[in-house]
Amino acid sequence: MSVEGFDHLAITVADVEATVAFYGQVLGAEPMYLEEFRAGKMPIVMMQVGSNRINVHPGAAPASPHARLPTPGSVDLCFRWGATIAEAQAHLAEHGIEVIEGPAPRPASNGERGQSVYFRDPDGNLLELLTIKG
Repeated sequence: MSVEGFDHLAITVADVEATVAFYGQVLGAEPMYLEEFRAGKMPIVMMQVGSNRINVHPGAAPASPHARLPTPGSVDLCFRWGATIAEAQAHLAEHGIEVIEGPAPRPASNGERGQSVYFRDPDGNLLELLTIKG
């Protein structure tokens, strides 16, 4: 088997600008091709979040090919948080983000046990910050 992992994830959103602003302010995402998207030269915006990339498709006209039913608010994303769970909670509070669940114990992809807090983005996607730092 030669699959090494994910290259990127695509999400469909109601408002690309609101999504880019939210992910930039709350998660430090760096937008890519935003000006090209605004000028109509690119059908999507890409966001770099740490070592991962999220492609943002506008719900009114998702780029082809796309999921069978591209729907804003249908994604569940977990981000690895590099600090403590208390710092994650404080960070979300600083941005006025409501934690809807957690902290709660959760397994990480590397087999370690961690803790998570859950919240939502402007489309209602479920987002999670997971830390193994306590």
